[in-house]
Amino acid sequence: MAGSKVVILGGGESGVGAALLAQAKGFDVFLSDKGKLKESYRTTLQNAGIPFEEGEHTEERVLGADEVIKSPGIPSTVPLVQKLRAQGTSVISEIEFAARYTKAKLVGITGSNGKTTTTLLTYHLFKTAGLNVGLAGNVGDSFAEQVIDDTFDYFVLELSSFQLDDMYQTHLDIMVLLNITPDHLDRYGYNFQNYVDSKFRILQNARPDDDFIFFRESQPIADELAKRTPTVHQLPISLEASVEVGGYRQDEQLIAINRNHRFSIPQAETTLRGPHNAINMLAAILAAQSVSVPEEAIAEGLKTFENAAHRLEPAGTINGVQFINDSKATNVDSVFYALSSMDAPTIWIAGGQDKGNDYSQLDQVVQQKVKALICLGVDNHKLVDYFGSKVISIYETQDVQDAVAHGLAFGQPGDVVLLSPACASFDLFKNYEDRGNQFKESVRNLMMNDKG
Repeated sequence: MAGSKVVILGGGESGVGAALLAQAKGFDVFLSDKGKLKESYRTTLQNAGIPFEEGEHTEERVLGADEVIKSPGIPSTVPLVQKLRAQGTSVISEIEFAARYTKAKLVGITGSNGKTTTTLLTYHLFKTAGLNVGLAGNVGDSFAEQVIDDTFDYFVLELSSFQLDDMYQTHLDIMVLLNITPDHLDRYGYNFQNYVDSKFRILQNARPDDDFIFFRESQPIADELAKRTPTVHQLPISLEASVEVGGYRQDEQLIAINRNHRFSIPQAETTLRGPHNAINMLAAILAAQSVSVPEEAIAEGLKTFENAAHRLEPAGTINGVQFINDSKATNVDSVFYALSSMDAPTIWIAGGQDKGNDYSQLDQVVQQKVKALICLGVDNHKLVDYFGSKVISIYETQDVQDAVAHGLAFGQPGDVVLLSPACASFDLFKNYEDRGNQFKESVRNLMMNDKG
């Protein structure tokens, strides 16, 4: 309601966008960030005349809000958020707030792994078909800021479990759930079911004619669907069998059937490799079919798509040894997919801040693919203890240039050096992007030295 007090907790991309939208809709807005604001965000707020504070949360001012829009990075367990909820104040996400003000159809994509690739590919397929589409959520620009003018007919939204936790009324026209594997359990009381429940919030406002696209061989999804009966048009994806409606892979062909549309393409003709990317592509194709994207546009989009940085990104080749940057792989499941995609002997660089990882699911793929392990982290004992008897050569370092140099030393022409850490980056780097960029820079330096 215009005139009421809205407080934004967190001054990142989503928070600043939410502040701008709230101001545009006539709310009394205040933004509070316990850390330091990025210079560009500070300037944006100042230019808009939006009051803010940084380095602290003035509790009295926050608790006086009619509604609070919370950054997904702030856990619900922090005392200030608990006080807000205890006094009955609505605490929501930027996605929830922005969704109130858009007429666009919404595609929501979640999953423990693959959601960024699937979101970017879905957006690319819509764009290739000439649709008027925006990109937001965990990627792209702030959803809330884009809704101020509300010029798009569609939005493709990457949704993390943290964003879903603070969504209540948002209606998604197309819902994608790629997989659920243990991740972020520190935010969910180390209870996997709590995390599963969070992911399934994507279905909370589903209607019978909406499309729900999901990977049916993800056991937690199958188990949860056995307990629920969502009234929604279900489009399962399978890598093991054909389906009447939905998507499947057969003889390296990707086949998708949705709303009387049937599409097929050899995976070899697309830009993405590996079984995990077959799932991601089938999900994007089914979403495109839901809005009647023509077959030719889907085919063209699959052949021209360029994935985001830090996701199995080629970083260079030295003396026949290829370097691949998969810094975004911050959990074991992502690493499993990455190693499974390798078709050459692999020197694997892993390590960082362990999130309670269970490495046992990697046993077989490590045995098949990995010839050496380089541990890049402050504390590598868990990796060394686990893989010490499984990998012949193990080297430890806290320096990314040293890791790259040793990767080359371990390698033979035709081998791959894969940075796929399985861990968070915060022990040695600012974030996974910083880790990936430093890796790429180290490869470039080595290439220059090799030429010199």
